[in-house]
Amino acid sequence: MIKAALLALTAAMSLTPGACALDPGFCIFNGRDGVPGAAAFNAAVAASDLVCVGESHDQANDHLAQLEALKALYAARGRNVAVGFEMLNMTLQPVLEDYAAGRLSEAEFLLKADWRKEWGFDFNLYKPIFDFIREKKLAAIALNLPKKVVAKIARTGLAGLSPEEAKYLPANLHVTTDERYIAYIRQSFDGQMSDMFKFENYLAAMSAWNEAMGARLADFLNANPGFAALSVAGSGHMIYNAGIPASVKARAPGARITTYFMQGSAACPGAFPAADKDLGDYIWYVRHTAAPAEK
Repeated sequence: MIKAALLALTAAMSLTPGACALDPGFCIFNGRDGVPGAAAFNAAVAASDLVCVGESHDQANDHLAQLEALKALYAARGRNVAVGFEMLNMTLQPVLEDYAAGRLSEAEFLLKADWRKEWGFDFNLYKPIFDFIREKKLAAIALNLPKKVVAKIARTGLAGLSPEEAKYLPANLHVTTDERYIAYIRQSFDGQMSDMFKFENYLAAMSAWNEAMGARLADFLNANPGFAALSVAGSGHMIYNAGIPASVKARAPGARITTYFMQGSAACPGAFPAADKDLGDYIWYVRHTAAPAEK
């Protein structure tokens, strides 16, 4: 049951799909004032130390958008770029480093990382990003907590962790008090989790998840002046600039952070939808493929 809950929890951190096509395009609006921001994309990315491009995990266009951001970061910083992946927990850092450096084949990486069990979504969705990292010899960071730790917090709260489990948590872990983010988390809780967990424990699990991923990125940026990083993670981990961006801001106060919230749309909106205000620094509209019908 806990495994199923974790899968549902992971899915809840990405958005629901809409229409179709393999082209991210550059339909981008400023998330605060609604001004079209596509022309400023390269400049905005180049001026950032951390770029968070969210995703619905099964949407190819979201991953192509992440790749565009990575290319823009590379154009600005050269090899002084790292990519952080929600898809891999921090114990897999050596495996990720070996793959990024070309010491493992794709097949070896998928086996050693236990990709199907660890993440589950089609690796081909992420392959162009990994290929770019390997080609350009960029750094890569495994961001996530081990699943068993997130599951334990959701069941028992932070106080229920053993010392062996708690060692994975960052120092100064902060359970979010962001009202909009809590309301967002409660939506997924009420829809799928309320019969399994207490909300306070579920919120603590989500906060630990976000705080840990942000801490991994902040630690890298603090240890590597002049580098920039791209966060590859579900949109639910950066919506309203909470989650990962807030964690990094607390731990690397000087880091310049830019967030792109991916929004599924059949076409580029003629005007900025008021409901999307403040979902991120920028809202990036792309076509999403329809979810397969249940059999």
